[in-house]
Amino acid sequence: MQGIPFLKWMKHQSLQENIIYLVLWAMLFVAPILSLYVRFLSGDSLSFQWHELWMIWPKFGVFLLLFVVHNFLLAPLIIYEHKRILYICTTMCFVLLFSIYQCSNRPRDIHRHDPQPMEQRMGPEMQGSQMERHEPQHHHFRGRPHQGPPPAIMGEHDIIAVIMLMLMFGANLGIKSYYKHRYDEHRMISLERKNLEHQLEYLKYQINPHFFMNTLNNIHALVDIDPEKAKSTIVELSKMMRFILYEGDKYGVPLSRECEFIRTYVTLMRLRYTDKVKISLDLPSEMPDRTVPPLMLISFIENAFKHGISYQRDSFINIKLDVMQGQQLHFSCYNSKADKSNDEKGGIGLNNVKQRLQLLYGSDFTLNIQDNSDTYNVELTIPL
Repeated sequence: MQGIPFLKWMKHQSLQENIIYLVLWAMLFVAPILSLYVRFLSGDSLSFQWHELWMIWPKFGVFLLLFVVHNFLLAPLIIYEHKRILYICTTMCFVLLFSIYQCSNRPRDIHRHDPQPMEQRMGPEMQGSQMERHEPQHHHFRGRPHQGPPPAIMGEHDIIAVIMLMLMFGANLGIKSYYKHRYDEHRMISLERKNLEHQLEYLKYQINPHFFMNTLNNIHALVDIDPEKAKSTIVELSKMMRFILYEGDKYGVPLSRECEFIRTYVTLMRLRYTDKVKISLDLPSEMPDRTVPPLMLISFIENAFKHGISYQRDSFINIKLDVMQGQQLHFSCYNSKADKSNDEKGGIGLNNVKQRLQLLYGSDFTLNIQDNSDTYNVELTIPL
């Protein structure tokens, strides 16, 4: 995965998170309007009480301000920077300041703090009846000090507000942790994919020099034997080089193109050997429109020519490709073994081939190798 799509994905995730916050806060601020509207339609209120909104919205605004501070300043301390102690101390300070604010702005007792005397707030009729109603009580408590519980430091509404604040901080941490987990998971997948691409490029780089080295050795052998064939071989080599340059760096190439590449390579190798070397190539007559990794199978064929050709006795190489139900490709390379390998350099080794297969398919492939005393057989099955 390239860097630009990953950055776009990050911006999309950040935008998605902010939209969630925006929708939740919009619902919170709209809820009082809907409540008043329902009361108005039900007949509980003759008019739409806008003054109630001006009493509720400022309190919501305080929560919104604290949420913005927590979301952009406090939450990153623990989510991204892992500074737990600093986050806990700073958050507790904000909760303490919010508690002080709540206690200092709680609704006051109207009768206790109203400077207007009770008699002035009541009419004459109400004053007489009120005095008659409370006269025995005043007589009973006359001369005794007022007794009652001390004023509470935090009222019930203050405690509920603090709990709501802490729940809001917790919900904010939960959402941020979820998106942080998605970011880490996506980033890990991106890094693994880039590492896979780098390893595949390294393995392909190992294949190409060895392949050209073997082919140039073939052309060198033909120059003195048959110059015309050497010229035609150079033309075929140019076609193969074009395939490697324009197709070899892709993740997959059409199966027909890969088979044509193998056919050309085997044709060039046939020119080098006599009739003592029996080379058989069996390719599918009809190929599905599927792709295979480029230059994967040629490595086994190279090793077969390098280790299976003997100049002292008859040798053989049998190469066969089958497409099973259009879903799997079965490759087999069965060859004789020489007493010792040819002098020519080349061959990337089976360890590198196995590594490339594991990087591409994981466990979704089958590779069986039978290394006998005089024969060597490779059976490979890969998904198309």
